[in-house]
Amino acid sequence: MEKKKNKWLSFFVDGLLSGLMIGIGGIVSLSCENRYIGAFLFSLGLFCIIHFQYGLYTGKVGYILDRDRAYLGETFFTLLANAVGAGLTAGLVHLTRFARDVSVNGMDVSLMDRAQTSMEGKLWDSPLSSFVLAFFCGIMMFSAVEGCRHCTEKKNHVAGLFVVVMPIMVFILAGFNHCVADIFYYFLAGCPDPIRALLYFPMVIAGNAFGGICIPFLKRFSRNPL
Repeated sequence: MEKKKNKWLSFFVDGLLSGLMIGIGGIVSLSCENRYIGAFLFSLGLFCIIHFQYGLYTGKVGYILDRDRAYLGETFFTLLANAVGAGLTAGLVHLTRFARDVSVNGMDVSLMDRAQTSMEGKLWDSPLSSFVLAFFCGIMMFSAVEGCRHCTEKKNHVAGLFVVVMPIMVFILAGFNHCVADIFYYFLAGCPDPIRALLYFPMVIAGNAFGGICIPFLKRFSRNPL
């Protein structure tokens, strides 16, 4: 008889793996000179998270309205695990040649340079702007997760691939804020402006949450349920 596994350890491990996958997606995205290819390859992270059933805050938070308080605790514990995984991935990158090389894949900037440029723009954005851009990202993330669930139920695997990839490409190319991805970029950039970070990340976490619950909340008033 299989030994029953600790549920919180399970949540942590699955969340850690999601943070790792998002971090790897961030690495390849920063390594691509072509931003469209980078956005496409970044989507591999969420594709693996969904199909291997890891735990991602932005994938779970959209369902909190229909779940109990225990699920709410699980969701925010997952966020903590995601942050550990993303931060750990960034730390591991600092141990590689990427931390020493001036250029990456023929580009005249390093991964750290690109991460620093990205985070500088995000950290010095206004709180309202940070929230709204995270809100849009939350909508995209819920659309990807819920869309994949529908396609899996209908055994339409081709559509399931597109419904994961397209929303991720949209939020990357549009510059929306994803809290876990930004945690990876922040640690990769060397943790700049920690005071600004304390203002930025709560707005992004909240924006992702409100964006995630936006669709299921509004669909309560529709004749066409999810």
